[in-house]
Amino acid sequence: MAVLLVADHDNRALHDATARALTAAAQMAGDTPVAVLVAGQDCAAVAEQAAGLAGVGSVLHADGAVFAHRLAEPMAALLAGLADGHSHIVAPATTTGKNIMPRLAALLDVMIVSDIIGVEAPDTFVRPIYAGNAIQTVRSADAVKVVTVRGTAFAPATVSIGAGPAPASIEAGAGAADDPGVSAWVEDRVRESDRPDLSSARVVVSGGRGLGSKENFAMLERLAGKLGAAVGASRAAVDAGFAPNELQVGQTGKAVAPDLYVAIGISGAIQHLAGMKDSKIIVAINKDADAPIFQVADYGLVADLFEAVPALEAEL
Repeated sequence: MAVLLVADHDNRALHDATARALTAAAQMAGDTPVAVLVAGQDCAAVAEQAAGLAGVGSVLHADGAVFAHRLAEPMAALLAGLADGHSHIVAPATTTGKNIMPRLAALLDVMIVSDIIGVEAPDTFVRPIYAGNAIQTVRSADAVKVVTVRGTAFAPATVSIGAGPAPASIEAGAGAADDPGVSAWVEDRVRESDRPDLSSARVVVSGGRGLGSKENFAMLERLAGKLGAAVGASRAAVDAGFAPNELQVGQTGKAVAPDLYVAIGISGAIQHLAGMKDSKIIVAINKDADAPIFQVADYGLVADLFEAVPALEAEL
């Protein structure tokens, strides 16, 4: 099987989601090495990083201003032109992947198999539906399978440089595409933080509507500092203005699977559980003993968070 993986990056470094999607892509490819597309602007360093991942056979480096922000229209057009000769086109189920891949599927007139958490065969995939309450097995008969991968379900591929076969070859190409002008990049608004990245952090401390205000989220910041954790939030907390959108965990936010997830003042709506219930250990603090979060928690504390969190911080 000839599998093409679309790299997720920021023109400087390869994102962890790419290494995780590579693990899934390798299962689809069998004994055939995976090809990786690195499209961007001045992103040669990213192509070199991709070439060093175990299981990568070749890297296609598409460099040009039109790919600088990986907008859906030029990226989908590029991938459609590369579809011949590939049985699968795979991308991480990140914001970028979710933006590009449905458009690519439409251009190829095939179905999209989204957010997979397992590969049973090259044409058979497992994915959650109904906010994770049911697991669906999908078999695709399309000549080209267009797939997005939930990174939290797969371990990252290892770096092979110095410990295995030589890095994959890097081939330049497809850098002079025309900009269709359908959409345009305006600006990036990125929240600067010394905290670990939410999507890949080993420990996450999340707060919900029970915190009551944006000012009270400072408690989570202090607790996260003690634990070396990333800070997350429920949709209710984000909608109430307690936390910025990029911290949202859940079905319409980020899916996380840290070693430790601490849910504070979060009731556990189904949409939130869909984004964090794969965490290895879940700790919940809520004064409502009947809160749904306790159904998935490994450890639950029924208490007033305004008393429990300062006490926990003092112990730490």
